[in-house]
Amino acid sequence: MSSGILEAVPNFSEGRDRAVVDAILDAIRSAGAEILDWSADADHHRSVVTFVGTPAVVERAALAAARVAYERIDLRRHQGVHPRIGALDVLPFIPMAGLSMADARESARRVGRAIAEELGVPVYFYGEASEPPGRRLADLRRGGFETLAGGWPADRRPDLLPRGWEHPGAHPTAGATCVGARPVLLAWNVFVDGITHADAARIASRIRQAGGGFPGLRALALELPTRGAVQISMNLEDASVVSPLEVFEAIESQVEDLGGHVVETEVIGMLPDELLLSAAASRLKLAEAAPGRMLTRRVLEYVVTRASDEIEER
Repeated sequence: MSSGILEAVPNFSEGRDRAVVDAILDAIRSAGAEILDWSADADHHRSVVTFVGTPAVVERAALAAARVAYERIDLRRHQGVHPRIGALDVLPFIPMAGLSMADARESARRVGRAIAEELGVPVYFYGEASEPPGRRLADLRRGGFETLAGGWPADRRPDLLPRGWEHPGAHPTAGATCVGARPVLLAWNVFVDGITHADAARIASRIRQAGGGFPGLRALALELPTRGAVQISMNLEDASVVSPLEVFEAIESQVEDLGGHVVETEVIGMLPDELLLSAAASRLKLAEAAPGRMLTRRVLEYVVTRASDEIEER
C-alpha cells in the first residue's frame, strides 16, 4: 500500500449531540489519523470531518468512525434540512500528495467491503469508486432514508449487502453508506438576506449543472429555522475547472437584482487552493496564477516524494 497522503471527508447525520460528534472525532484520532477540520450544524443535523494520513491509517480511521456512527445514530429519529440516507451518509476518499485516483478508488473499495462485511451496513459506491465511474450522489440520495427503509427502489440496489441480509431495504437505524473516490471538492454555503426561500430556490435551479448552469455544480436552497436564515448550499466538483468566484458573482448579481444581498460565505471543510487563488487572481489581475505554482502544494509534493524515496532506499 502506498505511503502517500490520503484525505477522507466523511459526513455524519448528527449535528446536535456534541457527545456523539466527540466520540467520532476520538475514534478517528485514536486510529492515528490527523484531523484537519470538523464542523457540526444543527439545522442540517450533520457533521463533516476532514482527516488525512497514509492510506492504511485513513482506512482504519474511517472504519472506526463508521462503527461509532452506526452504534450512536438512529435515523428513525433524525430530522434535518440536508438530504441523507445513512448515519455515516457519505464517505469520500481524495488522493493527495503521492497518490493517484486509482489509489483512492482502491481505498474506497476496501473500506466499502469492510463496512458491509464487518459492520453490517449496505454500501453504494459513487464517483470514481463506482462501476462504471461517475455515479452521482444526488441519484443515490433521492427521497432520503425513508425511501430506502421499506425496500430498495428498482434502480437503486446497493452494490454491497451484508452476508445473510434479511431486511427488505436499508439498515433499520443506520441506513446505507455512500463510499466514493473523487478530486478535491468545494462544499460551501452562501447566506443571503432580503429575498425569500423561493427566490433562492430559483437562483439555485438556474446556476446548477442540472438546470443548465455551471458544470459540476450542485445547488440547493435551504431555510435554516435555528438561524432564521436562507442559504444556497453547494458542491462544486472541480474548482480548477469552474471558478468559484464566477459562481459567487452569479449568485450575488441575481440576489441583488431581487433587492437582497449576500451576507457571508461558509466553506465546509478545508479551503481548496483554487477558491482563494481564483479570487486573488481576479482582484489582483495576477498573471499565470496556476494551481501548480502554489507554494504549499509544491512543498507538500516534495516532502512526500522525499519520504517515499527514503523508504525505498532502506
